[in-house]
Amino acid sequence: MATKGVVKGIVSNLVTVEVNDAVSQNEICYISVGGTQLMSEVIKVIGKNAYVQVFESTRGMRVGDEAVFKGHMLEVTLGPGMLSRNYDGLQNDLDKMQGVFLKRGEYTYPLQDEDLWEFKPVAKVGDCVMAGDWLGEVDENHQPHKIMVPFVFEGTFTIKSVVGEGQYRVIDTIAVLTDETGHDVNVNMVQKWPVKRAITCYKAKPRPFKLLKTGVRTMDTLNPIVEGGTGFIPGPFGTGKTVMQHAISKQAEADIVIIAACGERANEVVEIFAEFPHLDDPHTGRKLMERTIIIANTSNMPVAAREASVYTAMTIAEYYRSMGLKVLLMADSTSRWAQALREMSNRLEELPGPDAFPMDLSAVVANFYARAGYVELNNGKTGSVTFIGTVSPAGGNLKEPVTENTKKVARCFYALEQDRADRKRYPAINPIDSYSKYLEYPEFQAYIAEHISPTWINKVNEIKTRMLRGKEISEQINILGDDGVPVEYHEIYWKSELIDFVILQQDAFDDVDAISPLERQEYMLDKVVDICHTNFDFDNFNEVSDFFKKLINVFKQMNYSEFESANFEQFNTEIFTLLQTHVKK
Repeated sequence: MATKGVVKGIVSNLVTVEVNDAVSQNEICYISVGGTQLMSEVIKVIGKNAYVQVFESTRGMRVGDEAVFKGHMLEVTLGPGMLSRNYDGLQNDLDKMQGVFLKRGEYTYPLQDEDLWEFKPVAKVGDCVMAGDWLGEVDENHQPHKIMVPFVFEGTFTIKSVVGEGQYRVIDTIAVLTDETGHDVNVNMVQKWPVKRAITCYKAKPRPFKLLKTGVRTMDTLNPIVEGGTGFIPGPFGTGKTVMQHAISKQAEADIVIIAACGERANEVVEIFAEFPHLDDPHTGRKLMERTIIIANTSNMPVAAREASVYTAMTIAEYYRSMGLKVLLMADSTSRWAQALREMSNRLEELPGPDAFPMDLSAVVANFYARAGYVELNNGKTGSVTFIGTVSPAGGNLKEPVTENTKKVARCFYALEQDRADRKRYPAINPIDSYSKYLEYPEFQAYIAEHISPTWINKVNEIKTRMLRGKEISEQINILGDDGVPVEYHEIYWKSELIDFVILQQDAFDDVDAISPLERQEYMLDKVVDICHTNFDFDNFNEVSDFFKKLINVFKQMNYSEFESANFEQFNTEIFTLLQTHVKK
């Protein structure tokens, strides 16, 4: 019999319910308000009182309203038909909802029960299987969607029967499994999993090492992220976080893209809805939306639902990872998620940490980021979830708790800077403050040496050093004036500017420059490093700046030309001729 309770106290979305039986942490309950059932989650239990966060507005709720507990945690429904969908933080299908505004208490089923899927078995009768093993596959928007043994199954099972190739609904039984006690269980294409628990149906989770190509030079060349890696992009308003996310989503070598708009402004979410269906996928030639899932939770949606949305997105990502796919998860912005945690913590009257955030904020952030990763499945295949979150620190302050705690766990840090954005140096990622810890991993270094070049990482470290030296000289020039520093210093400064304009800056709206293949990045890096190693002969600082401005202009035109085209080679010749005018004899 289901546990029931009575509302005893209401503080906005935090409701105190007195229960008549046992309840569990994170259990779901429904509170009846004027005939409408409002979904809620238990976040704290003290004696007979369960403190629940309501995923809807609590307007009209009264002391004495009834609550019914469901005996399970907040779950997502997993199965074919999720790609191209727009969900909210509780996995309600937004496209099934009627009207301009979301109605309170309206919940929709995330899958299409009556759609037929072309099923092909990959396992056979007599096979011994366990949770996460593949039974068959269907084609979902040109992606091989594996039908797996449900993750909740424990122990080993023997396949008693599996249906033949044909068309089936997601709710049709596609296999019968016999457990170790001889009991038969039916399996269909749908399974449920609690969002707060990581899916761990894999053999091993080694340290990630494969470069994830994004086509963004300042990331791939300077601070690379890997398949199954973690990174975050902090930056104040207007520095280009959304454009960065769109570029990475479109260009990164991922099979599935999941965008979690967890508490972003509504206009930015509308922009995603409006743009993504029209974006062409450079990898498949079809529409990017075909392999994208959007979890939309805007700032004006209830706080609790905003907190749930990141977990919903991560669980769906882990599900596709178990199919041996490369998943890219983008969250915008994790600051709003942390603010939701702060709001509920404050209502619970817990001891506050820095800036009133919960004391355990660092543990919550670390546990969430740890769910990303590169895994080896039971059948020897591999899959990955790469997680990149954006952080919107108040006033651009990168010392606030969310940024600081995220820095401890994310391996890549892409610091968007207001000063670079103001000077229109996009992407506005600060090359000195940003970093990728994957450059230090021996596995990654070996991978780069084998797949790109043994000297690649040395060159990357060299241009980082040159950028730092250029910044130091720029500050000296600002203080002492152009005449106050030697000509050699001007040359060092302008070589760092050459790296900035040619390697770091990129036009996301140009057909050619928007995506830079690794082969081209390697060629341009070698060319720029060679120029940095060249000794020049200049009489004064004006000569230095005039020469490098001309050189940078030709390089920029080169970046807008197709790689190894006639135009590209012509600019190459121009650069060679220009270099001869000042090379030290």
